[in-house]
Amino acid sequence: MKNVHAGIWPESKSFSDEGMGPVCKRWKGVCEEGEAFNSSNCNRKIIGARYYLKGYESYYGELNVSYAYRSPRDHDGHGTHTSSIAAGRPVSASFLGSFAGGTAHGGASLARLAIYKVCWPIPGPNPNLQNTCFDADMLAAIDDAVADGVDILSISIGATGKPPRYAADPIALGTLHALKRGVVAICSAGNSGPEAATVVNLAPWVITVAASSIDREFDAPVVLGNGAVIMGQSISQYNEKMRKAYPLVYAGQCLPNSLAREKVEGKVVLCLTGTGYWVAKGAEVKRAGGAAMIIGNGEAKDNSFPLVAYVLPASAVSRRQALQIRKYISSDRNPTVVLGRSRTVVGVTGAPALAPFSSRGPNSVEPNILKPDITAPGLLILAAWSEVSSPTKFDDDHRIVKYNLYSGTSMACPHASATAALLKSVHPQWTSAAIRSAIITTATVNNVHGEPMVDEAGGMAGPMAVGSGHLRPNHAVNPGLIYDATYADYLLFMCASTNKEIDPSFPCPKRPSSSSDLNHPSVAVTVPSNGSSTIAINRVVTNVGQKPARYEVSIVEPLGFSVKVQPKILQFKMQGEKKKFQITISAKSTVAGIRKVPFVSGSFTWYDGIHYVRSPIIVNVA
Repeated sequence: MKNVHAGIWPESKSFSDEGMGPVCKRWKGVCEEGEAFNSSNCNRKIIGARYYLKGYESYYGELNVSYAYRSPRDHDGHGTHTSSIAAGRPVSASFLGSFAGGTAHGGASLARLAIYKVCWPIPGPNPNLQNTCFDADMLAAIDDAVADGVDILSISIGATGKPPRYAADPIALGTLHALKRGVVAICSAGNSGPEAATVVNLAPWVITVAASSIDREFDAPVVLGNGAVIMGQSISQYNEKMRKAYPLVYAGQCLPNSLAREKVEGKVVLCLTGTGYWVAKGAEVKRAGGAAMIIGNGEAKDNSFPLVAYVLPASAVSRRQALQIRKYISSDRNPTVVLGRSRTVVGVTGAPALAPFSSRGPNSVEPNILKPDITAPGLLILAAWSEVSSPTKFDDDHRIVKYNLYSGTSMACPHASATAALLKSVHPQWTSAAIRSAIITTATVNNVHGEPMVDEAGGMAGPMAVGSGHLRPNHAVNPGLIYDATYADYLLFMCASTNKEIDPSFPCPKRPSSSSDLNHPSVAVTVPSNGSSTIAINRVVTNVGQKPARYEVSIVEPLGFSVKVQPKILQFKMQGEKKKFQITISAKSTVAGIRKVPFVSGSFTWYDGIHYVRSPIIVNVA
């Protein structure tokens, strides 16, 4: 397995090689030495490590080693975190000794790791918080990884701003050539949600992963002077002095250098999200002498909790709760509050729920490919951390932790990477497309109670948010049917989507088939909303389950459209047998009523009494 980003902290117990056998002979990688990193930092767990600076230094000049090691060593924390999520060994861990205590281990804890460090701090203010990854460095890293012999590429990197077209996207191009060698690529979906069309890593040959919650919360009661108890959330270190009541004031955005000491000193300050970093708001309250902070969600359409490890005692509350606290402050001449100690609560109802920051579809490059593909745990994940980076990465935060609670689609990506690694070990003959299909078609759209997934703000989490649904590794091992595709199939897709030849040895036909005909596990089509369109697309499934097998199809039609699948029954006599079918999507006369919505969704599922092979359907209404 390969992790691409900001390096690794090799001394973490998560990367112990105790009990692991010798490295396989086909491995050709190296352990590249550099600042604070030598060949002895690799072992039977970390079997390779490289770093790439040429692209970065050609633009920014020589690296400032105050904020990054000139080596595979991780200064930032991100690379260590994602690596241990994917393949960390089981260790006893917690955050700050108080939160999320238990055993932390990666999804594929016996997998080997090779590290390819390509991301570096952007010079200027807050270099710890802003990294950049240059195209040339990423392409060089992917080429080396494939030549070294990796099986899985775990890439927690995404473009900022408008995603590039496939032919100009270094991750898309690099992973396409990796696919030719059978390498599976998994990428993060981006953290620009909940706005639409923000998802990145849009190529159909990568698994693009959104982020969702797990069944754990960090309850921290906020007791107002009028007796009201509001259940906030906190992963900040508790001060025993908070047991008493403190004066409570409201200070709005709490931007740097905005608070007057005489107004907030010795008080609990209510701040709102919006402009500026959340952690910086806590730092400003601390600078002005505040005793603690309550931070409320200030976003009008978001009722989630702005929860990070603030630098002073702090509780995070939802927008609704923040409004309740503001109302109390304005109605009481001497408002007070007591902040209770936080406790870790496991077994939270309603999980998984989509994280509000997780980027959403539609695919802004190719609307006939649904992105993201799936969602996986990415909210407050406990994993290993660099021991020179604070848990918040802020310069004013001098705390050091070995394990950190961190959030992002970067944390969701290695969960799917671990699943791919496990599938590769169980089914070594499967292609990259087969592994991708197994993960996508076995995902679930329900939470632990069998109810439809929602997002953290309480709205429905549809396919533009979660793709085919939430990752289910145990189901992916035995998917029943797979949608396979070859390198040539993806080149034909590129011909249809971009009208460009990507591989000189594969000239594009004069009339390539529609991009919707790629044998992809999900279905996305674009139709005009005039009520007269019918689109037929083709798919092929391969039986990888029991033999013989008989599958019947069930359909959930998108609003305003009819869907027919022919044939309705697929009979298989043996494993490896392939069957074709056609999906016909037709606009109904009532389609005029949905002209104001950009897309509608449905699904079709093949079922044999054991396996549910589900594919989402997206109809983009033009």
